[in-house]
Parts: sequence; structure tokens; C-alpha cells
Amino acid sequence: MQQGKGAIVVLGSTPAVSAISSGGFVLHQPVSFTPPKLSELAKMDGGIILDDEADHILSANVHFVPSNDIFTEETGSRHRTAQRIAIQTGVPVVAVSEGRRVASVYVGERKVELRSPTAVAAQVNQELQTLDRLRRRLDEAENGLTSLEVSELVTYRSVVTVLQRAELVRRVGRSIERQAVSLGDEGRLAHIQLDDMVRGVEFLRDVTLRDYVKTRRRSSLDKAKTALMAIEESHLDDPSNIGRALGFEDLDGPVTSRGYRLLSKVARLPDAVREELIRHFKALPRMIEASISDFEQVEGIGTARATHLHHYFERVRSLAQEWTPQVL
Repeated sequence: MQQGKGAIVVLGSTPAVSAISSGGFVLHQPVSFTPPKLSELAKMDGGIILDDEADHILSANVHFVPSNDIFTEETGSRHRTAQRIAIQTGVPVVAVSEGRRVASVYVGERKVELRSPTAVAAQVNQELQTLDRLRRRLDEAENGLTSLEVSELVTYRSVVTVLQRAELVRRVGRSIERQAVSLGDEGRLAHIQLDDMVRGVEFLRDVTLRDYVKTRRRSSLDKAKTALMAIEESHLDDPSNIGRALGFEDLDGPVTSRGYRLLSKVARLPDAVREELIRHFKALPRMIEASISDFEQVEGIGTARATHLHHYFERVRSLAQEWTPQVL
């Protein structure tokens, strides 16, 4: 693009690619891929074939003859050929327009136009700032839910708020991840920031659903998770849409947590013991008020672990008093 040259670069060598390739020359000793080498080979009219990992250049100046029966909306001959190659062979193809200086990637019937790294980086940085605000709002909502759970004032609306914000963070994170891919090595810092902001969000969503879906069966959790992820972007802002999708009929109706989310924060607590605690106490408020001796009645819990759990819930009660629940 910097040199004003056009190109077709096929990212993979398969029998299907060989079947539509004609002419050119094969590099019997494959050449390691570098941008300068690719640029020099692009000065010829034909296309370039790389290996499956795009680590080596295998052929250059190749004439491609895909089927003319494959429908394409492209008008330029280079992009039309690239799209037909991608559809016919299933191999990704990059087409660079000589006149417009635009690069497009074709994968099957999909087309992605590559923007300049500067433009992508600017948008990624802007969306990372948005994601940071969303993550802080999610943390605030989770703290508010904990406070309400301790006070036994939880409604489905406060639960939906946590799930709504968790899903927003997840979706914005996925969007940033897709964009940051095109930055290559220059996007490493963006990936580090992104990983930090979305860490634990899907787990938070899952344990919150386990606390409040109607039954504890795995199928119910999977169904609720699928329903939440299927909500359209334009409908995600309305809590009632989320409530209906999850089977929460009255958002202002009271509900009691099973305790999965808070128990997941207890260090070195085996899953089997966590399940036994929930089976024994049946609801989070009973765990919060339990004494050390109450915890010792649960199978698999000795004095040390019972004392640890009792002190943990004491800290939760203390911290919950510092979090002022929002009007959710």
C-alpha cells in the first residue's frame, strides 16, 4: 500500500489452491516471509501464495483461475478474483487495491476491510476508555448486590443490573479484541489492558445466574446463559427484556441468593464443599448468620475451615455497610 502496488496474497497452500493456480514460479526453497520480500514480489502482476502459517512464501507471480460461476459483488478484477478464491478454496485471501490503496481480507463469503493501524489504534483506545467505565459500573453494581444480599433486600432488578453490565462488558471486550487483532504486534498493550478489564466477567455472570435462576440444574444455567447472550444489542439497555429472557417475571419481586457468588471468593474452598454448604444452608442469609459450630455441622468442614468461613462472612457484613446500594 505504501508503494502504491496491488496484490493478491493467498494465506495457505492446499490442493484446492493448486487446482486454480497457473503459471508463476515456485520457490523450491521456501523463503521466510518478511514485509520487504512481499513488497518486492508484489511488483509482478501475479499473485503470491504463502504457507498455512504465513511464515514462508511458496510461490509468486501466480495466475489464479477460480470459477466464474461463483457470485461476487466486487467490481475490481483483483478483488473479484480474491473473493472467488476464498469461497472456492476456503483459504483466506488478502487483496490490495493499487488505485484506492485499500486492503481487504476474504474468508469464505466474509469480507473485512483493513483500516490503517493509526485509525484502528485510535478507536481501540477510545473503546478501552469506555470499557473501563463500564467495568467500574459493573463493580459498583456487584458491590451494591452484595450489600442488598447481606440486608436481605435483593430484588430481581438488582440482579438484572449486574447481569446487564456484565454482558455489556463482555460484548464491548469482544468488539475491541476483534479490532485489536489487525494491529498485530503493535496491539500487545491493548490486549494486556483488555485482558485486565474483562478478567472474571464471564465467571461473575455465571455464578450470579447460578444464584438466581429458578433451579440449580446445569441445563437451566446453560439455557439462561444462552438467552442472555442472544439478546439483541438494542434491547440490552431495557432491564425488562433481560428479565423476560431469564424468566424473572417481576423485577421488583424479592429473591434470595443461593450463595455461589460470595462463596466463589473464599480462598481454597473445593467445589464439593461449596455445593455441600449450599445444600445444607439452602440460602445465603443463613450462611451469613451462621456460627462456627453451624459451619462445623456441614460435611467436609472442620474447625479451621469453619472459623475461616465465619470470619469471611463477618468481613462481608462489615464491607457491605460501607457500600451504599444504588437505586437499581
